[in-house]
Amino acid sequence: MGGITSIISAFGLSAASGLNAYIPLLLVGLTARFTNWITLAPPFDLLSNEWVLGALVVLLGIEFFADKVPGVDHLNDVIQTFVRPAAGAVLFASEAHVITQIHPILAMILGLLVAFGVHATKATARPLVTVATGGIGNPVVSTVEDVASVGMTMMAILAPILLLLSFIALLLAGFMIWSKRSKTAAAKASANSPENPPPLNWPQ
Repeated sequence: MGGITSIISAFGLSAASGLNAYIPLLLVGLTARFTNWITLAPPFDLLSNEWVLGALVVLLGIEFFADKVPGVDHLNDVIQTFVRPAAGAVLFASEAHVITQIHPILAMILGLLVAFGVHATKATARPLVTVATGGIGNPVVSTVEDVASVGMTMMAILAPILLLLSFIALLLAGFMIWSKRSKTAAAKASANSPENPPPLNWPQ
């Protein structure tokens, strides 16, 4: 069971780093330093070093404000294209080390792919938010992403099974919404097809 929860945590932390690289790194480092909930094997135990934690606090502060400013947030996303996948790779490997069947290189590749996938989705959606809201919605969306990153990280550390159930529920909800929209679109297309022309409005 420990191996299963560890791999779930690894995926959760990698996904969280796709939203914000420094939040999961910082929370994992603090947890490992001040509690016994996480035990980091070398060289990942460097995350709990006080100098590394201090640097992560500074970097998190910079990204927190940069990601709230329209235009600057796009530049930040470009920079984070390299940082977030790297963070995901480190976090995945740090959690998956207890599973001896997974080679460290493979673990890092998996973490990189998960984090990059989340980051790419975020970076693609952000310009759409900017255009739709004139930039007003950017700070709100960025704050939601930060909160989601914190929530995912804490669940990955404290309750990985709950994280898995939440992810499954999210997938089911997304599938239900997609299915409902597909049926609605199909019904409209059928109603407007040549075989079922719309009723004519005859003059009175």
